[in-house]
Amino acid sequence: MPDALLAEFHVLREEFSRFMFAYKFGMDEVTTKVSILQQEFKHLQKYNPIEHVASRLKTAESVLDKIARKQCEPRFEEIRAKITDIAGVRVTCSFTSDVYLISDALTRQDDLTVLQRKDYVAEPKPNGYRSLHLIVEVPVFLSSGVVDVPVEIQIRTVAMDFWASLEHKIFYKYSGDVPPHIARSLQEAATTAARLDDEMESLHHDVHGALPPVPVEMANGSIPIPDAVLARFAQQRVTFAPLI
Repeated sequence: MPDALLAEFHVLREEFSRFMFAYKFGMDEVTTKVSILQQEFKHLQKYNPIEHVASRLKTAESVLDKIARKQCEPRFEEIRAKITDIAGVRVTCSFTSDVYLISDALTRQDDLTVLQRKDYVAEPKPNGYRSLHLIVEVPVFLSSGVVDVPVEIQIRTVAMDFWASLEHKIFYKYSGDVPPHIARSLQEAATTAARLDDEMESLHHDVHGALPPVPVEMANGSIPIPDAVLARFAQQRVTFAPLI
């Protein structure tokens, strides 16, 4: 390989690596935001709606394959505009109402810009798939400047996630050409999963009642401490060691 061509190849590889790392950093930013909410719900609220959090970054081969399928021009700006699922974060919740609670908690954050919202919970896909999809743009601060990175967020219940995982495996086993009788069974299973979600939500409401809204953000940047908590601290004479 001529030296000039080799040098061009190294530059292109470095630029592509930088491009992919920006997506990883954006994915990490969103994952951190979800983890903060999860810790707040767990330790400071009465109820934690988040069961699991997972993230994934497409491989370079997968990105290149999608560029070819979408007939995308080989420019990073074009790729970023047309391929919005390079970085993904999946949040699994307990109940259907939690899907919207988490969505609201995330999209109210000032540094996240919602580019697209698809509610497959309210309007499932024909095959029965249910989930709430958000494409958000998050600023990533690099040494060279700020890069706005799109990240896909999928929010779904445990039942929705179980069905989607099974459908994904079947889809790839048959290379996308799923036999009609199996497709019908999957649709019936999706209906059963949706009914289970409804029944479990109703049962949860009967046992625990309606939960108060979660104070995700405060206008003055502070979170008020409930009187009952202050009273408990005073009663127990809780003291805190100084930070070193």
